[in-house]
Amino acid sequence: MKKNYTYVWVSFIVLIFGIIFIPRIIDRVKNGTIVESDRMNVPTNSGDLAYVVLNGVKRKVPEFSFVNQDSLLITNEDYKGKVYVVEFFFSTCPTICPIMNQNLIQVQNEFKDFNDFGVASFSINPEYDTPRVLKEYAEKYGVTNMDWNLMTGDSQAIYDLANTGFNIFAKEIPNAPGGFEHAGMFALVDKNGYLRCRVDDFGNPIIYYRGAILEEDGENDHGEKEQIGVLKEDIKKLLEE
Repeated sequence: MKKNYTYVWVSFIVLIFGIIFIPRIIDRVKNGTIVESDRMNVPTNSGDLAYVVLNGVKRKVPEFSFVNQDSLLITNEDYKGKVYVVEFFFSTCPTICPIMNQNLIQVQNEFKDFNDFGVASFSINPEYDTPRVLKEYAEKYGVTNMDWNLMTGDSQAIYDLANTGFNIFAKEIPNAPGGFEHAGMFALVDKNGYLRCRVDDFGNPIIYYRGAILEEDGENDHGEKEQIGVLKEDIKKLLEE
């Protein structure tokens, strides 16, 4: 009886831990905020933008090779020497992608006079998003930056790049709106190909930038604030490095 009584208490403690802490952890991951004790550590340096660090190594954009809206082969080498924003999207997305790309158009226009700024958009529905489809999509939204590539290619390579390379969730889910689910986050890359970010008031890294809230709206229905204004500030910092 005593042993069974102990098991009951252990089970109760585990249950309480799950109720209290698991939602907090999930919420921090969704918001792109992870502290040093989690799987990433980001050092700060006199208020400058920090490097994203994993296991003591500064994280760099993995090698990639895809075809863009002009049927040109684009690799990570094409972004060398440029500051750029990374997103994962699909052209038939009925929910967050239109908002994300409206925001990116604003960012594009903000830095239209900078030859060393670009955007890398990777389709998570490459079977449908052919170069022709992506070209029409780019024209519809007003993509004018020559270094804004909307890319398509091998689906597994794109999912690996999203989920492993950038740790930005993307997956085909038939019952999700549009058939796919993905995080509405942007990643920021410096001229040397390193992932960069800022930290919050508590020293926690804000690794990604919310892309699915319009800058003019200020915040969404959940009280989450837009981060496009912050993204613009950080792009300016990296362009000046």
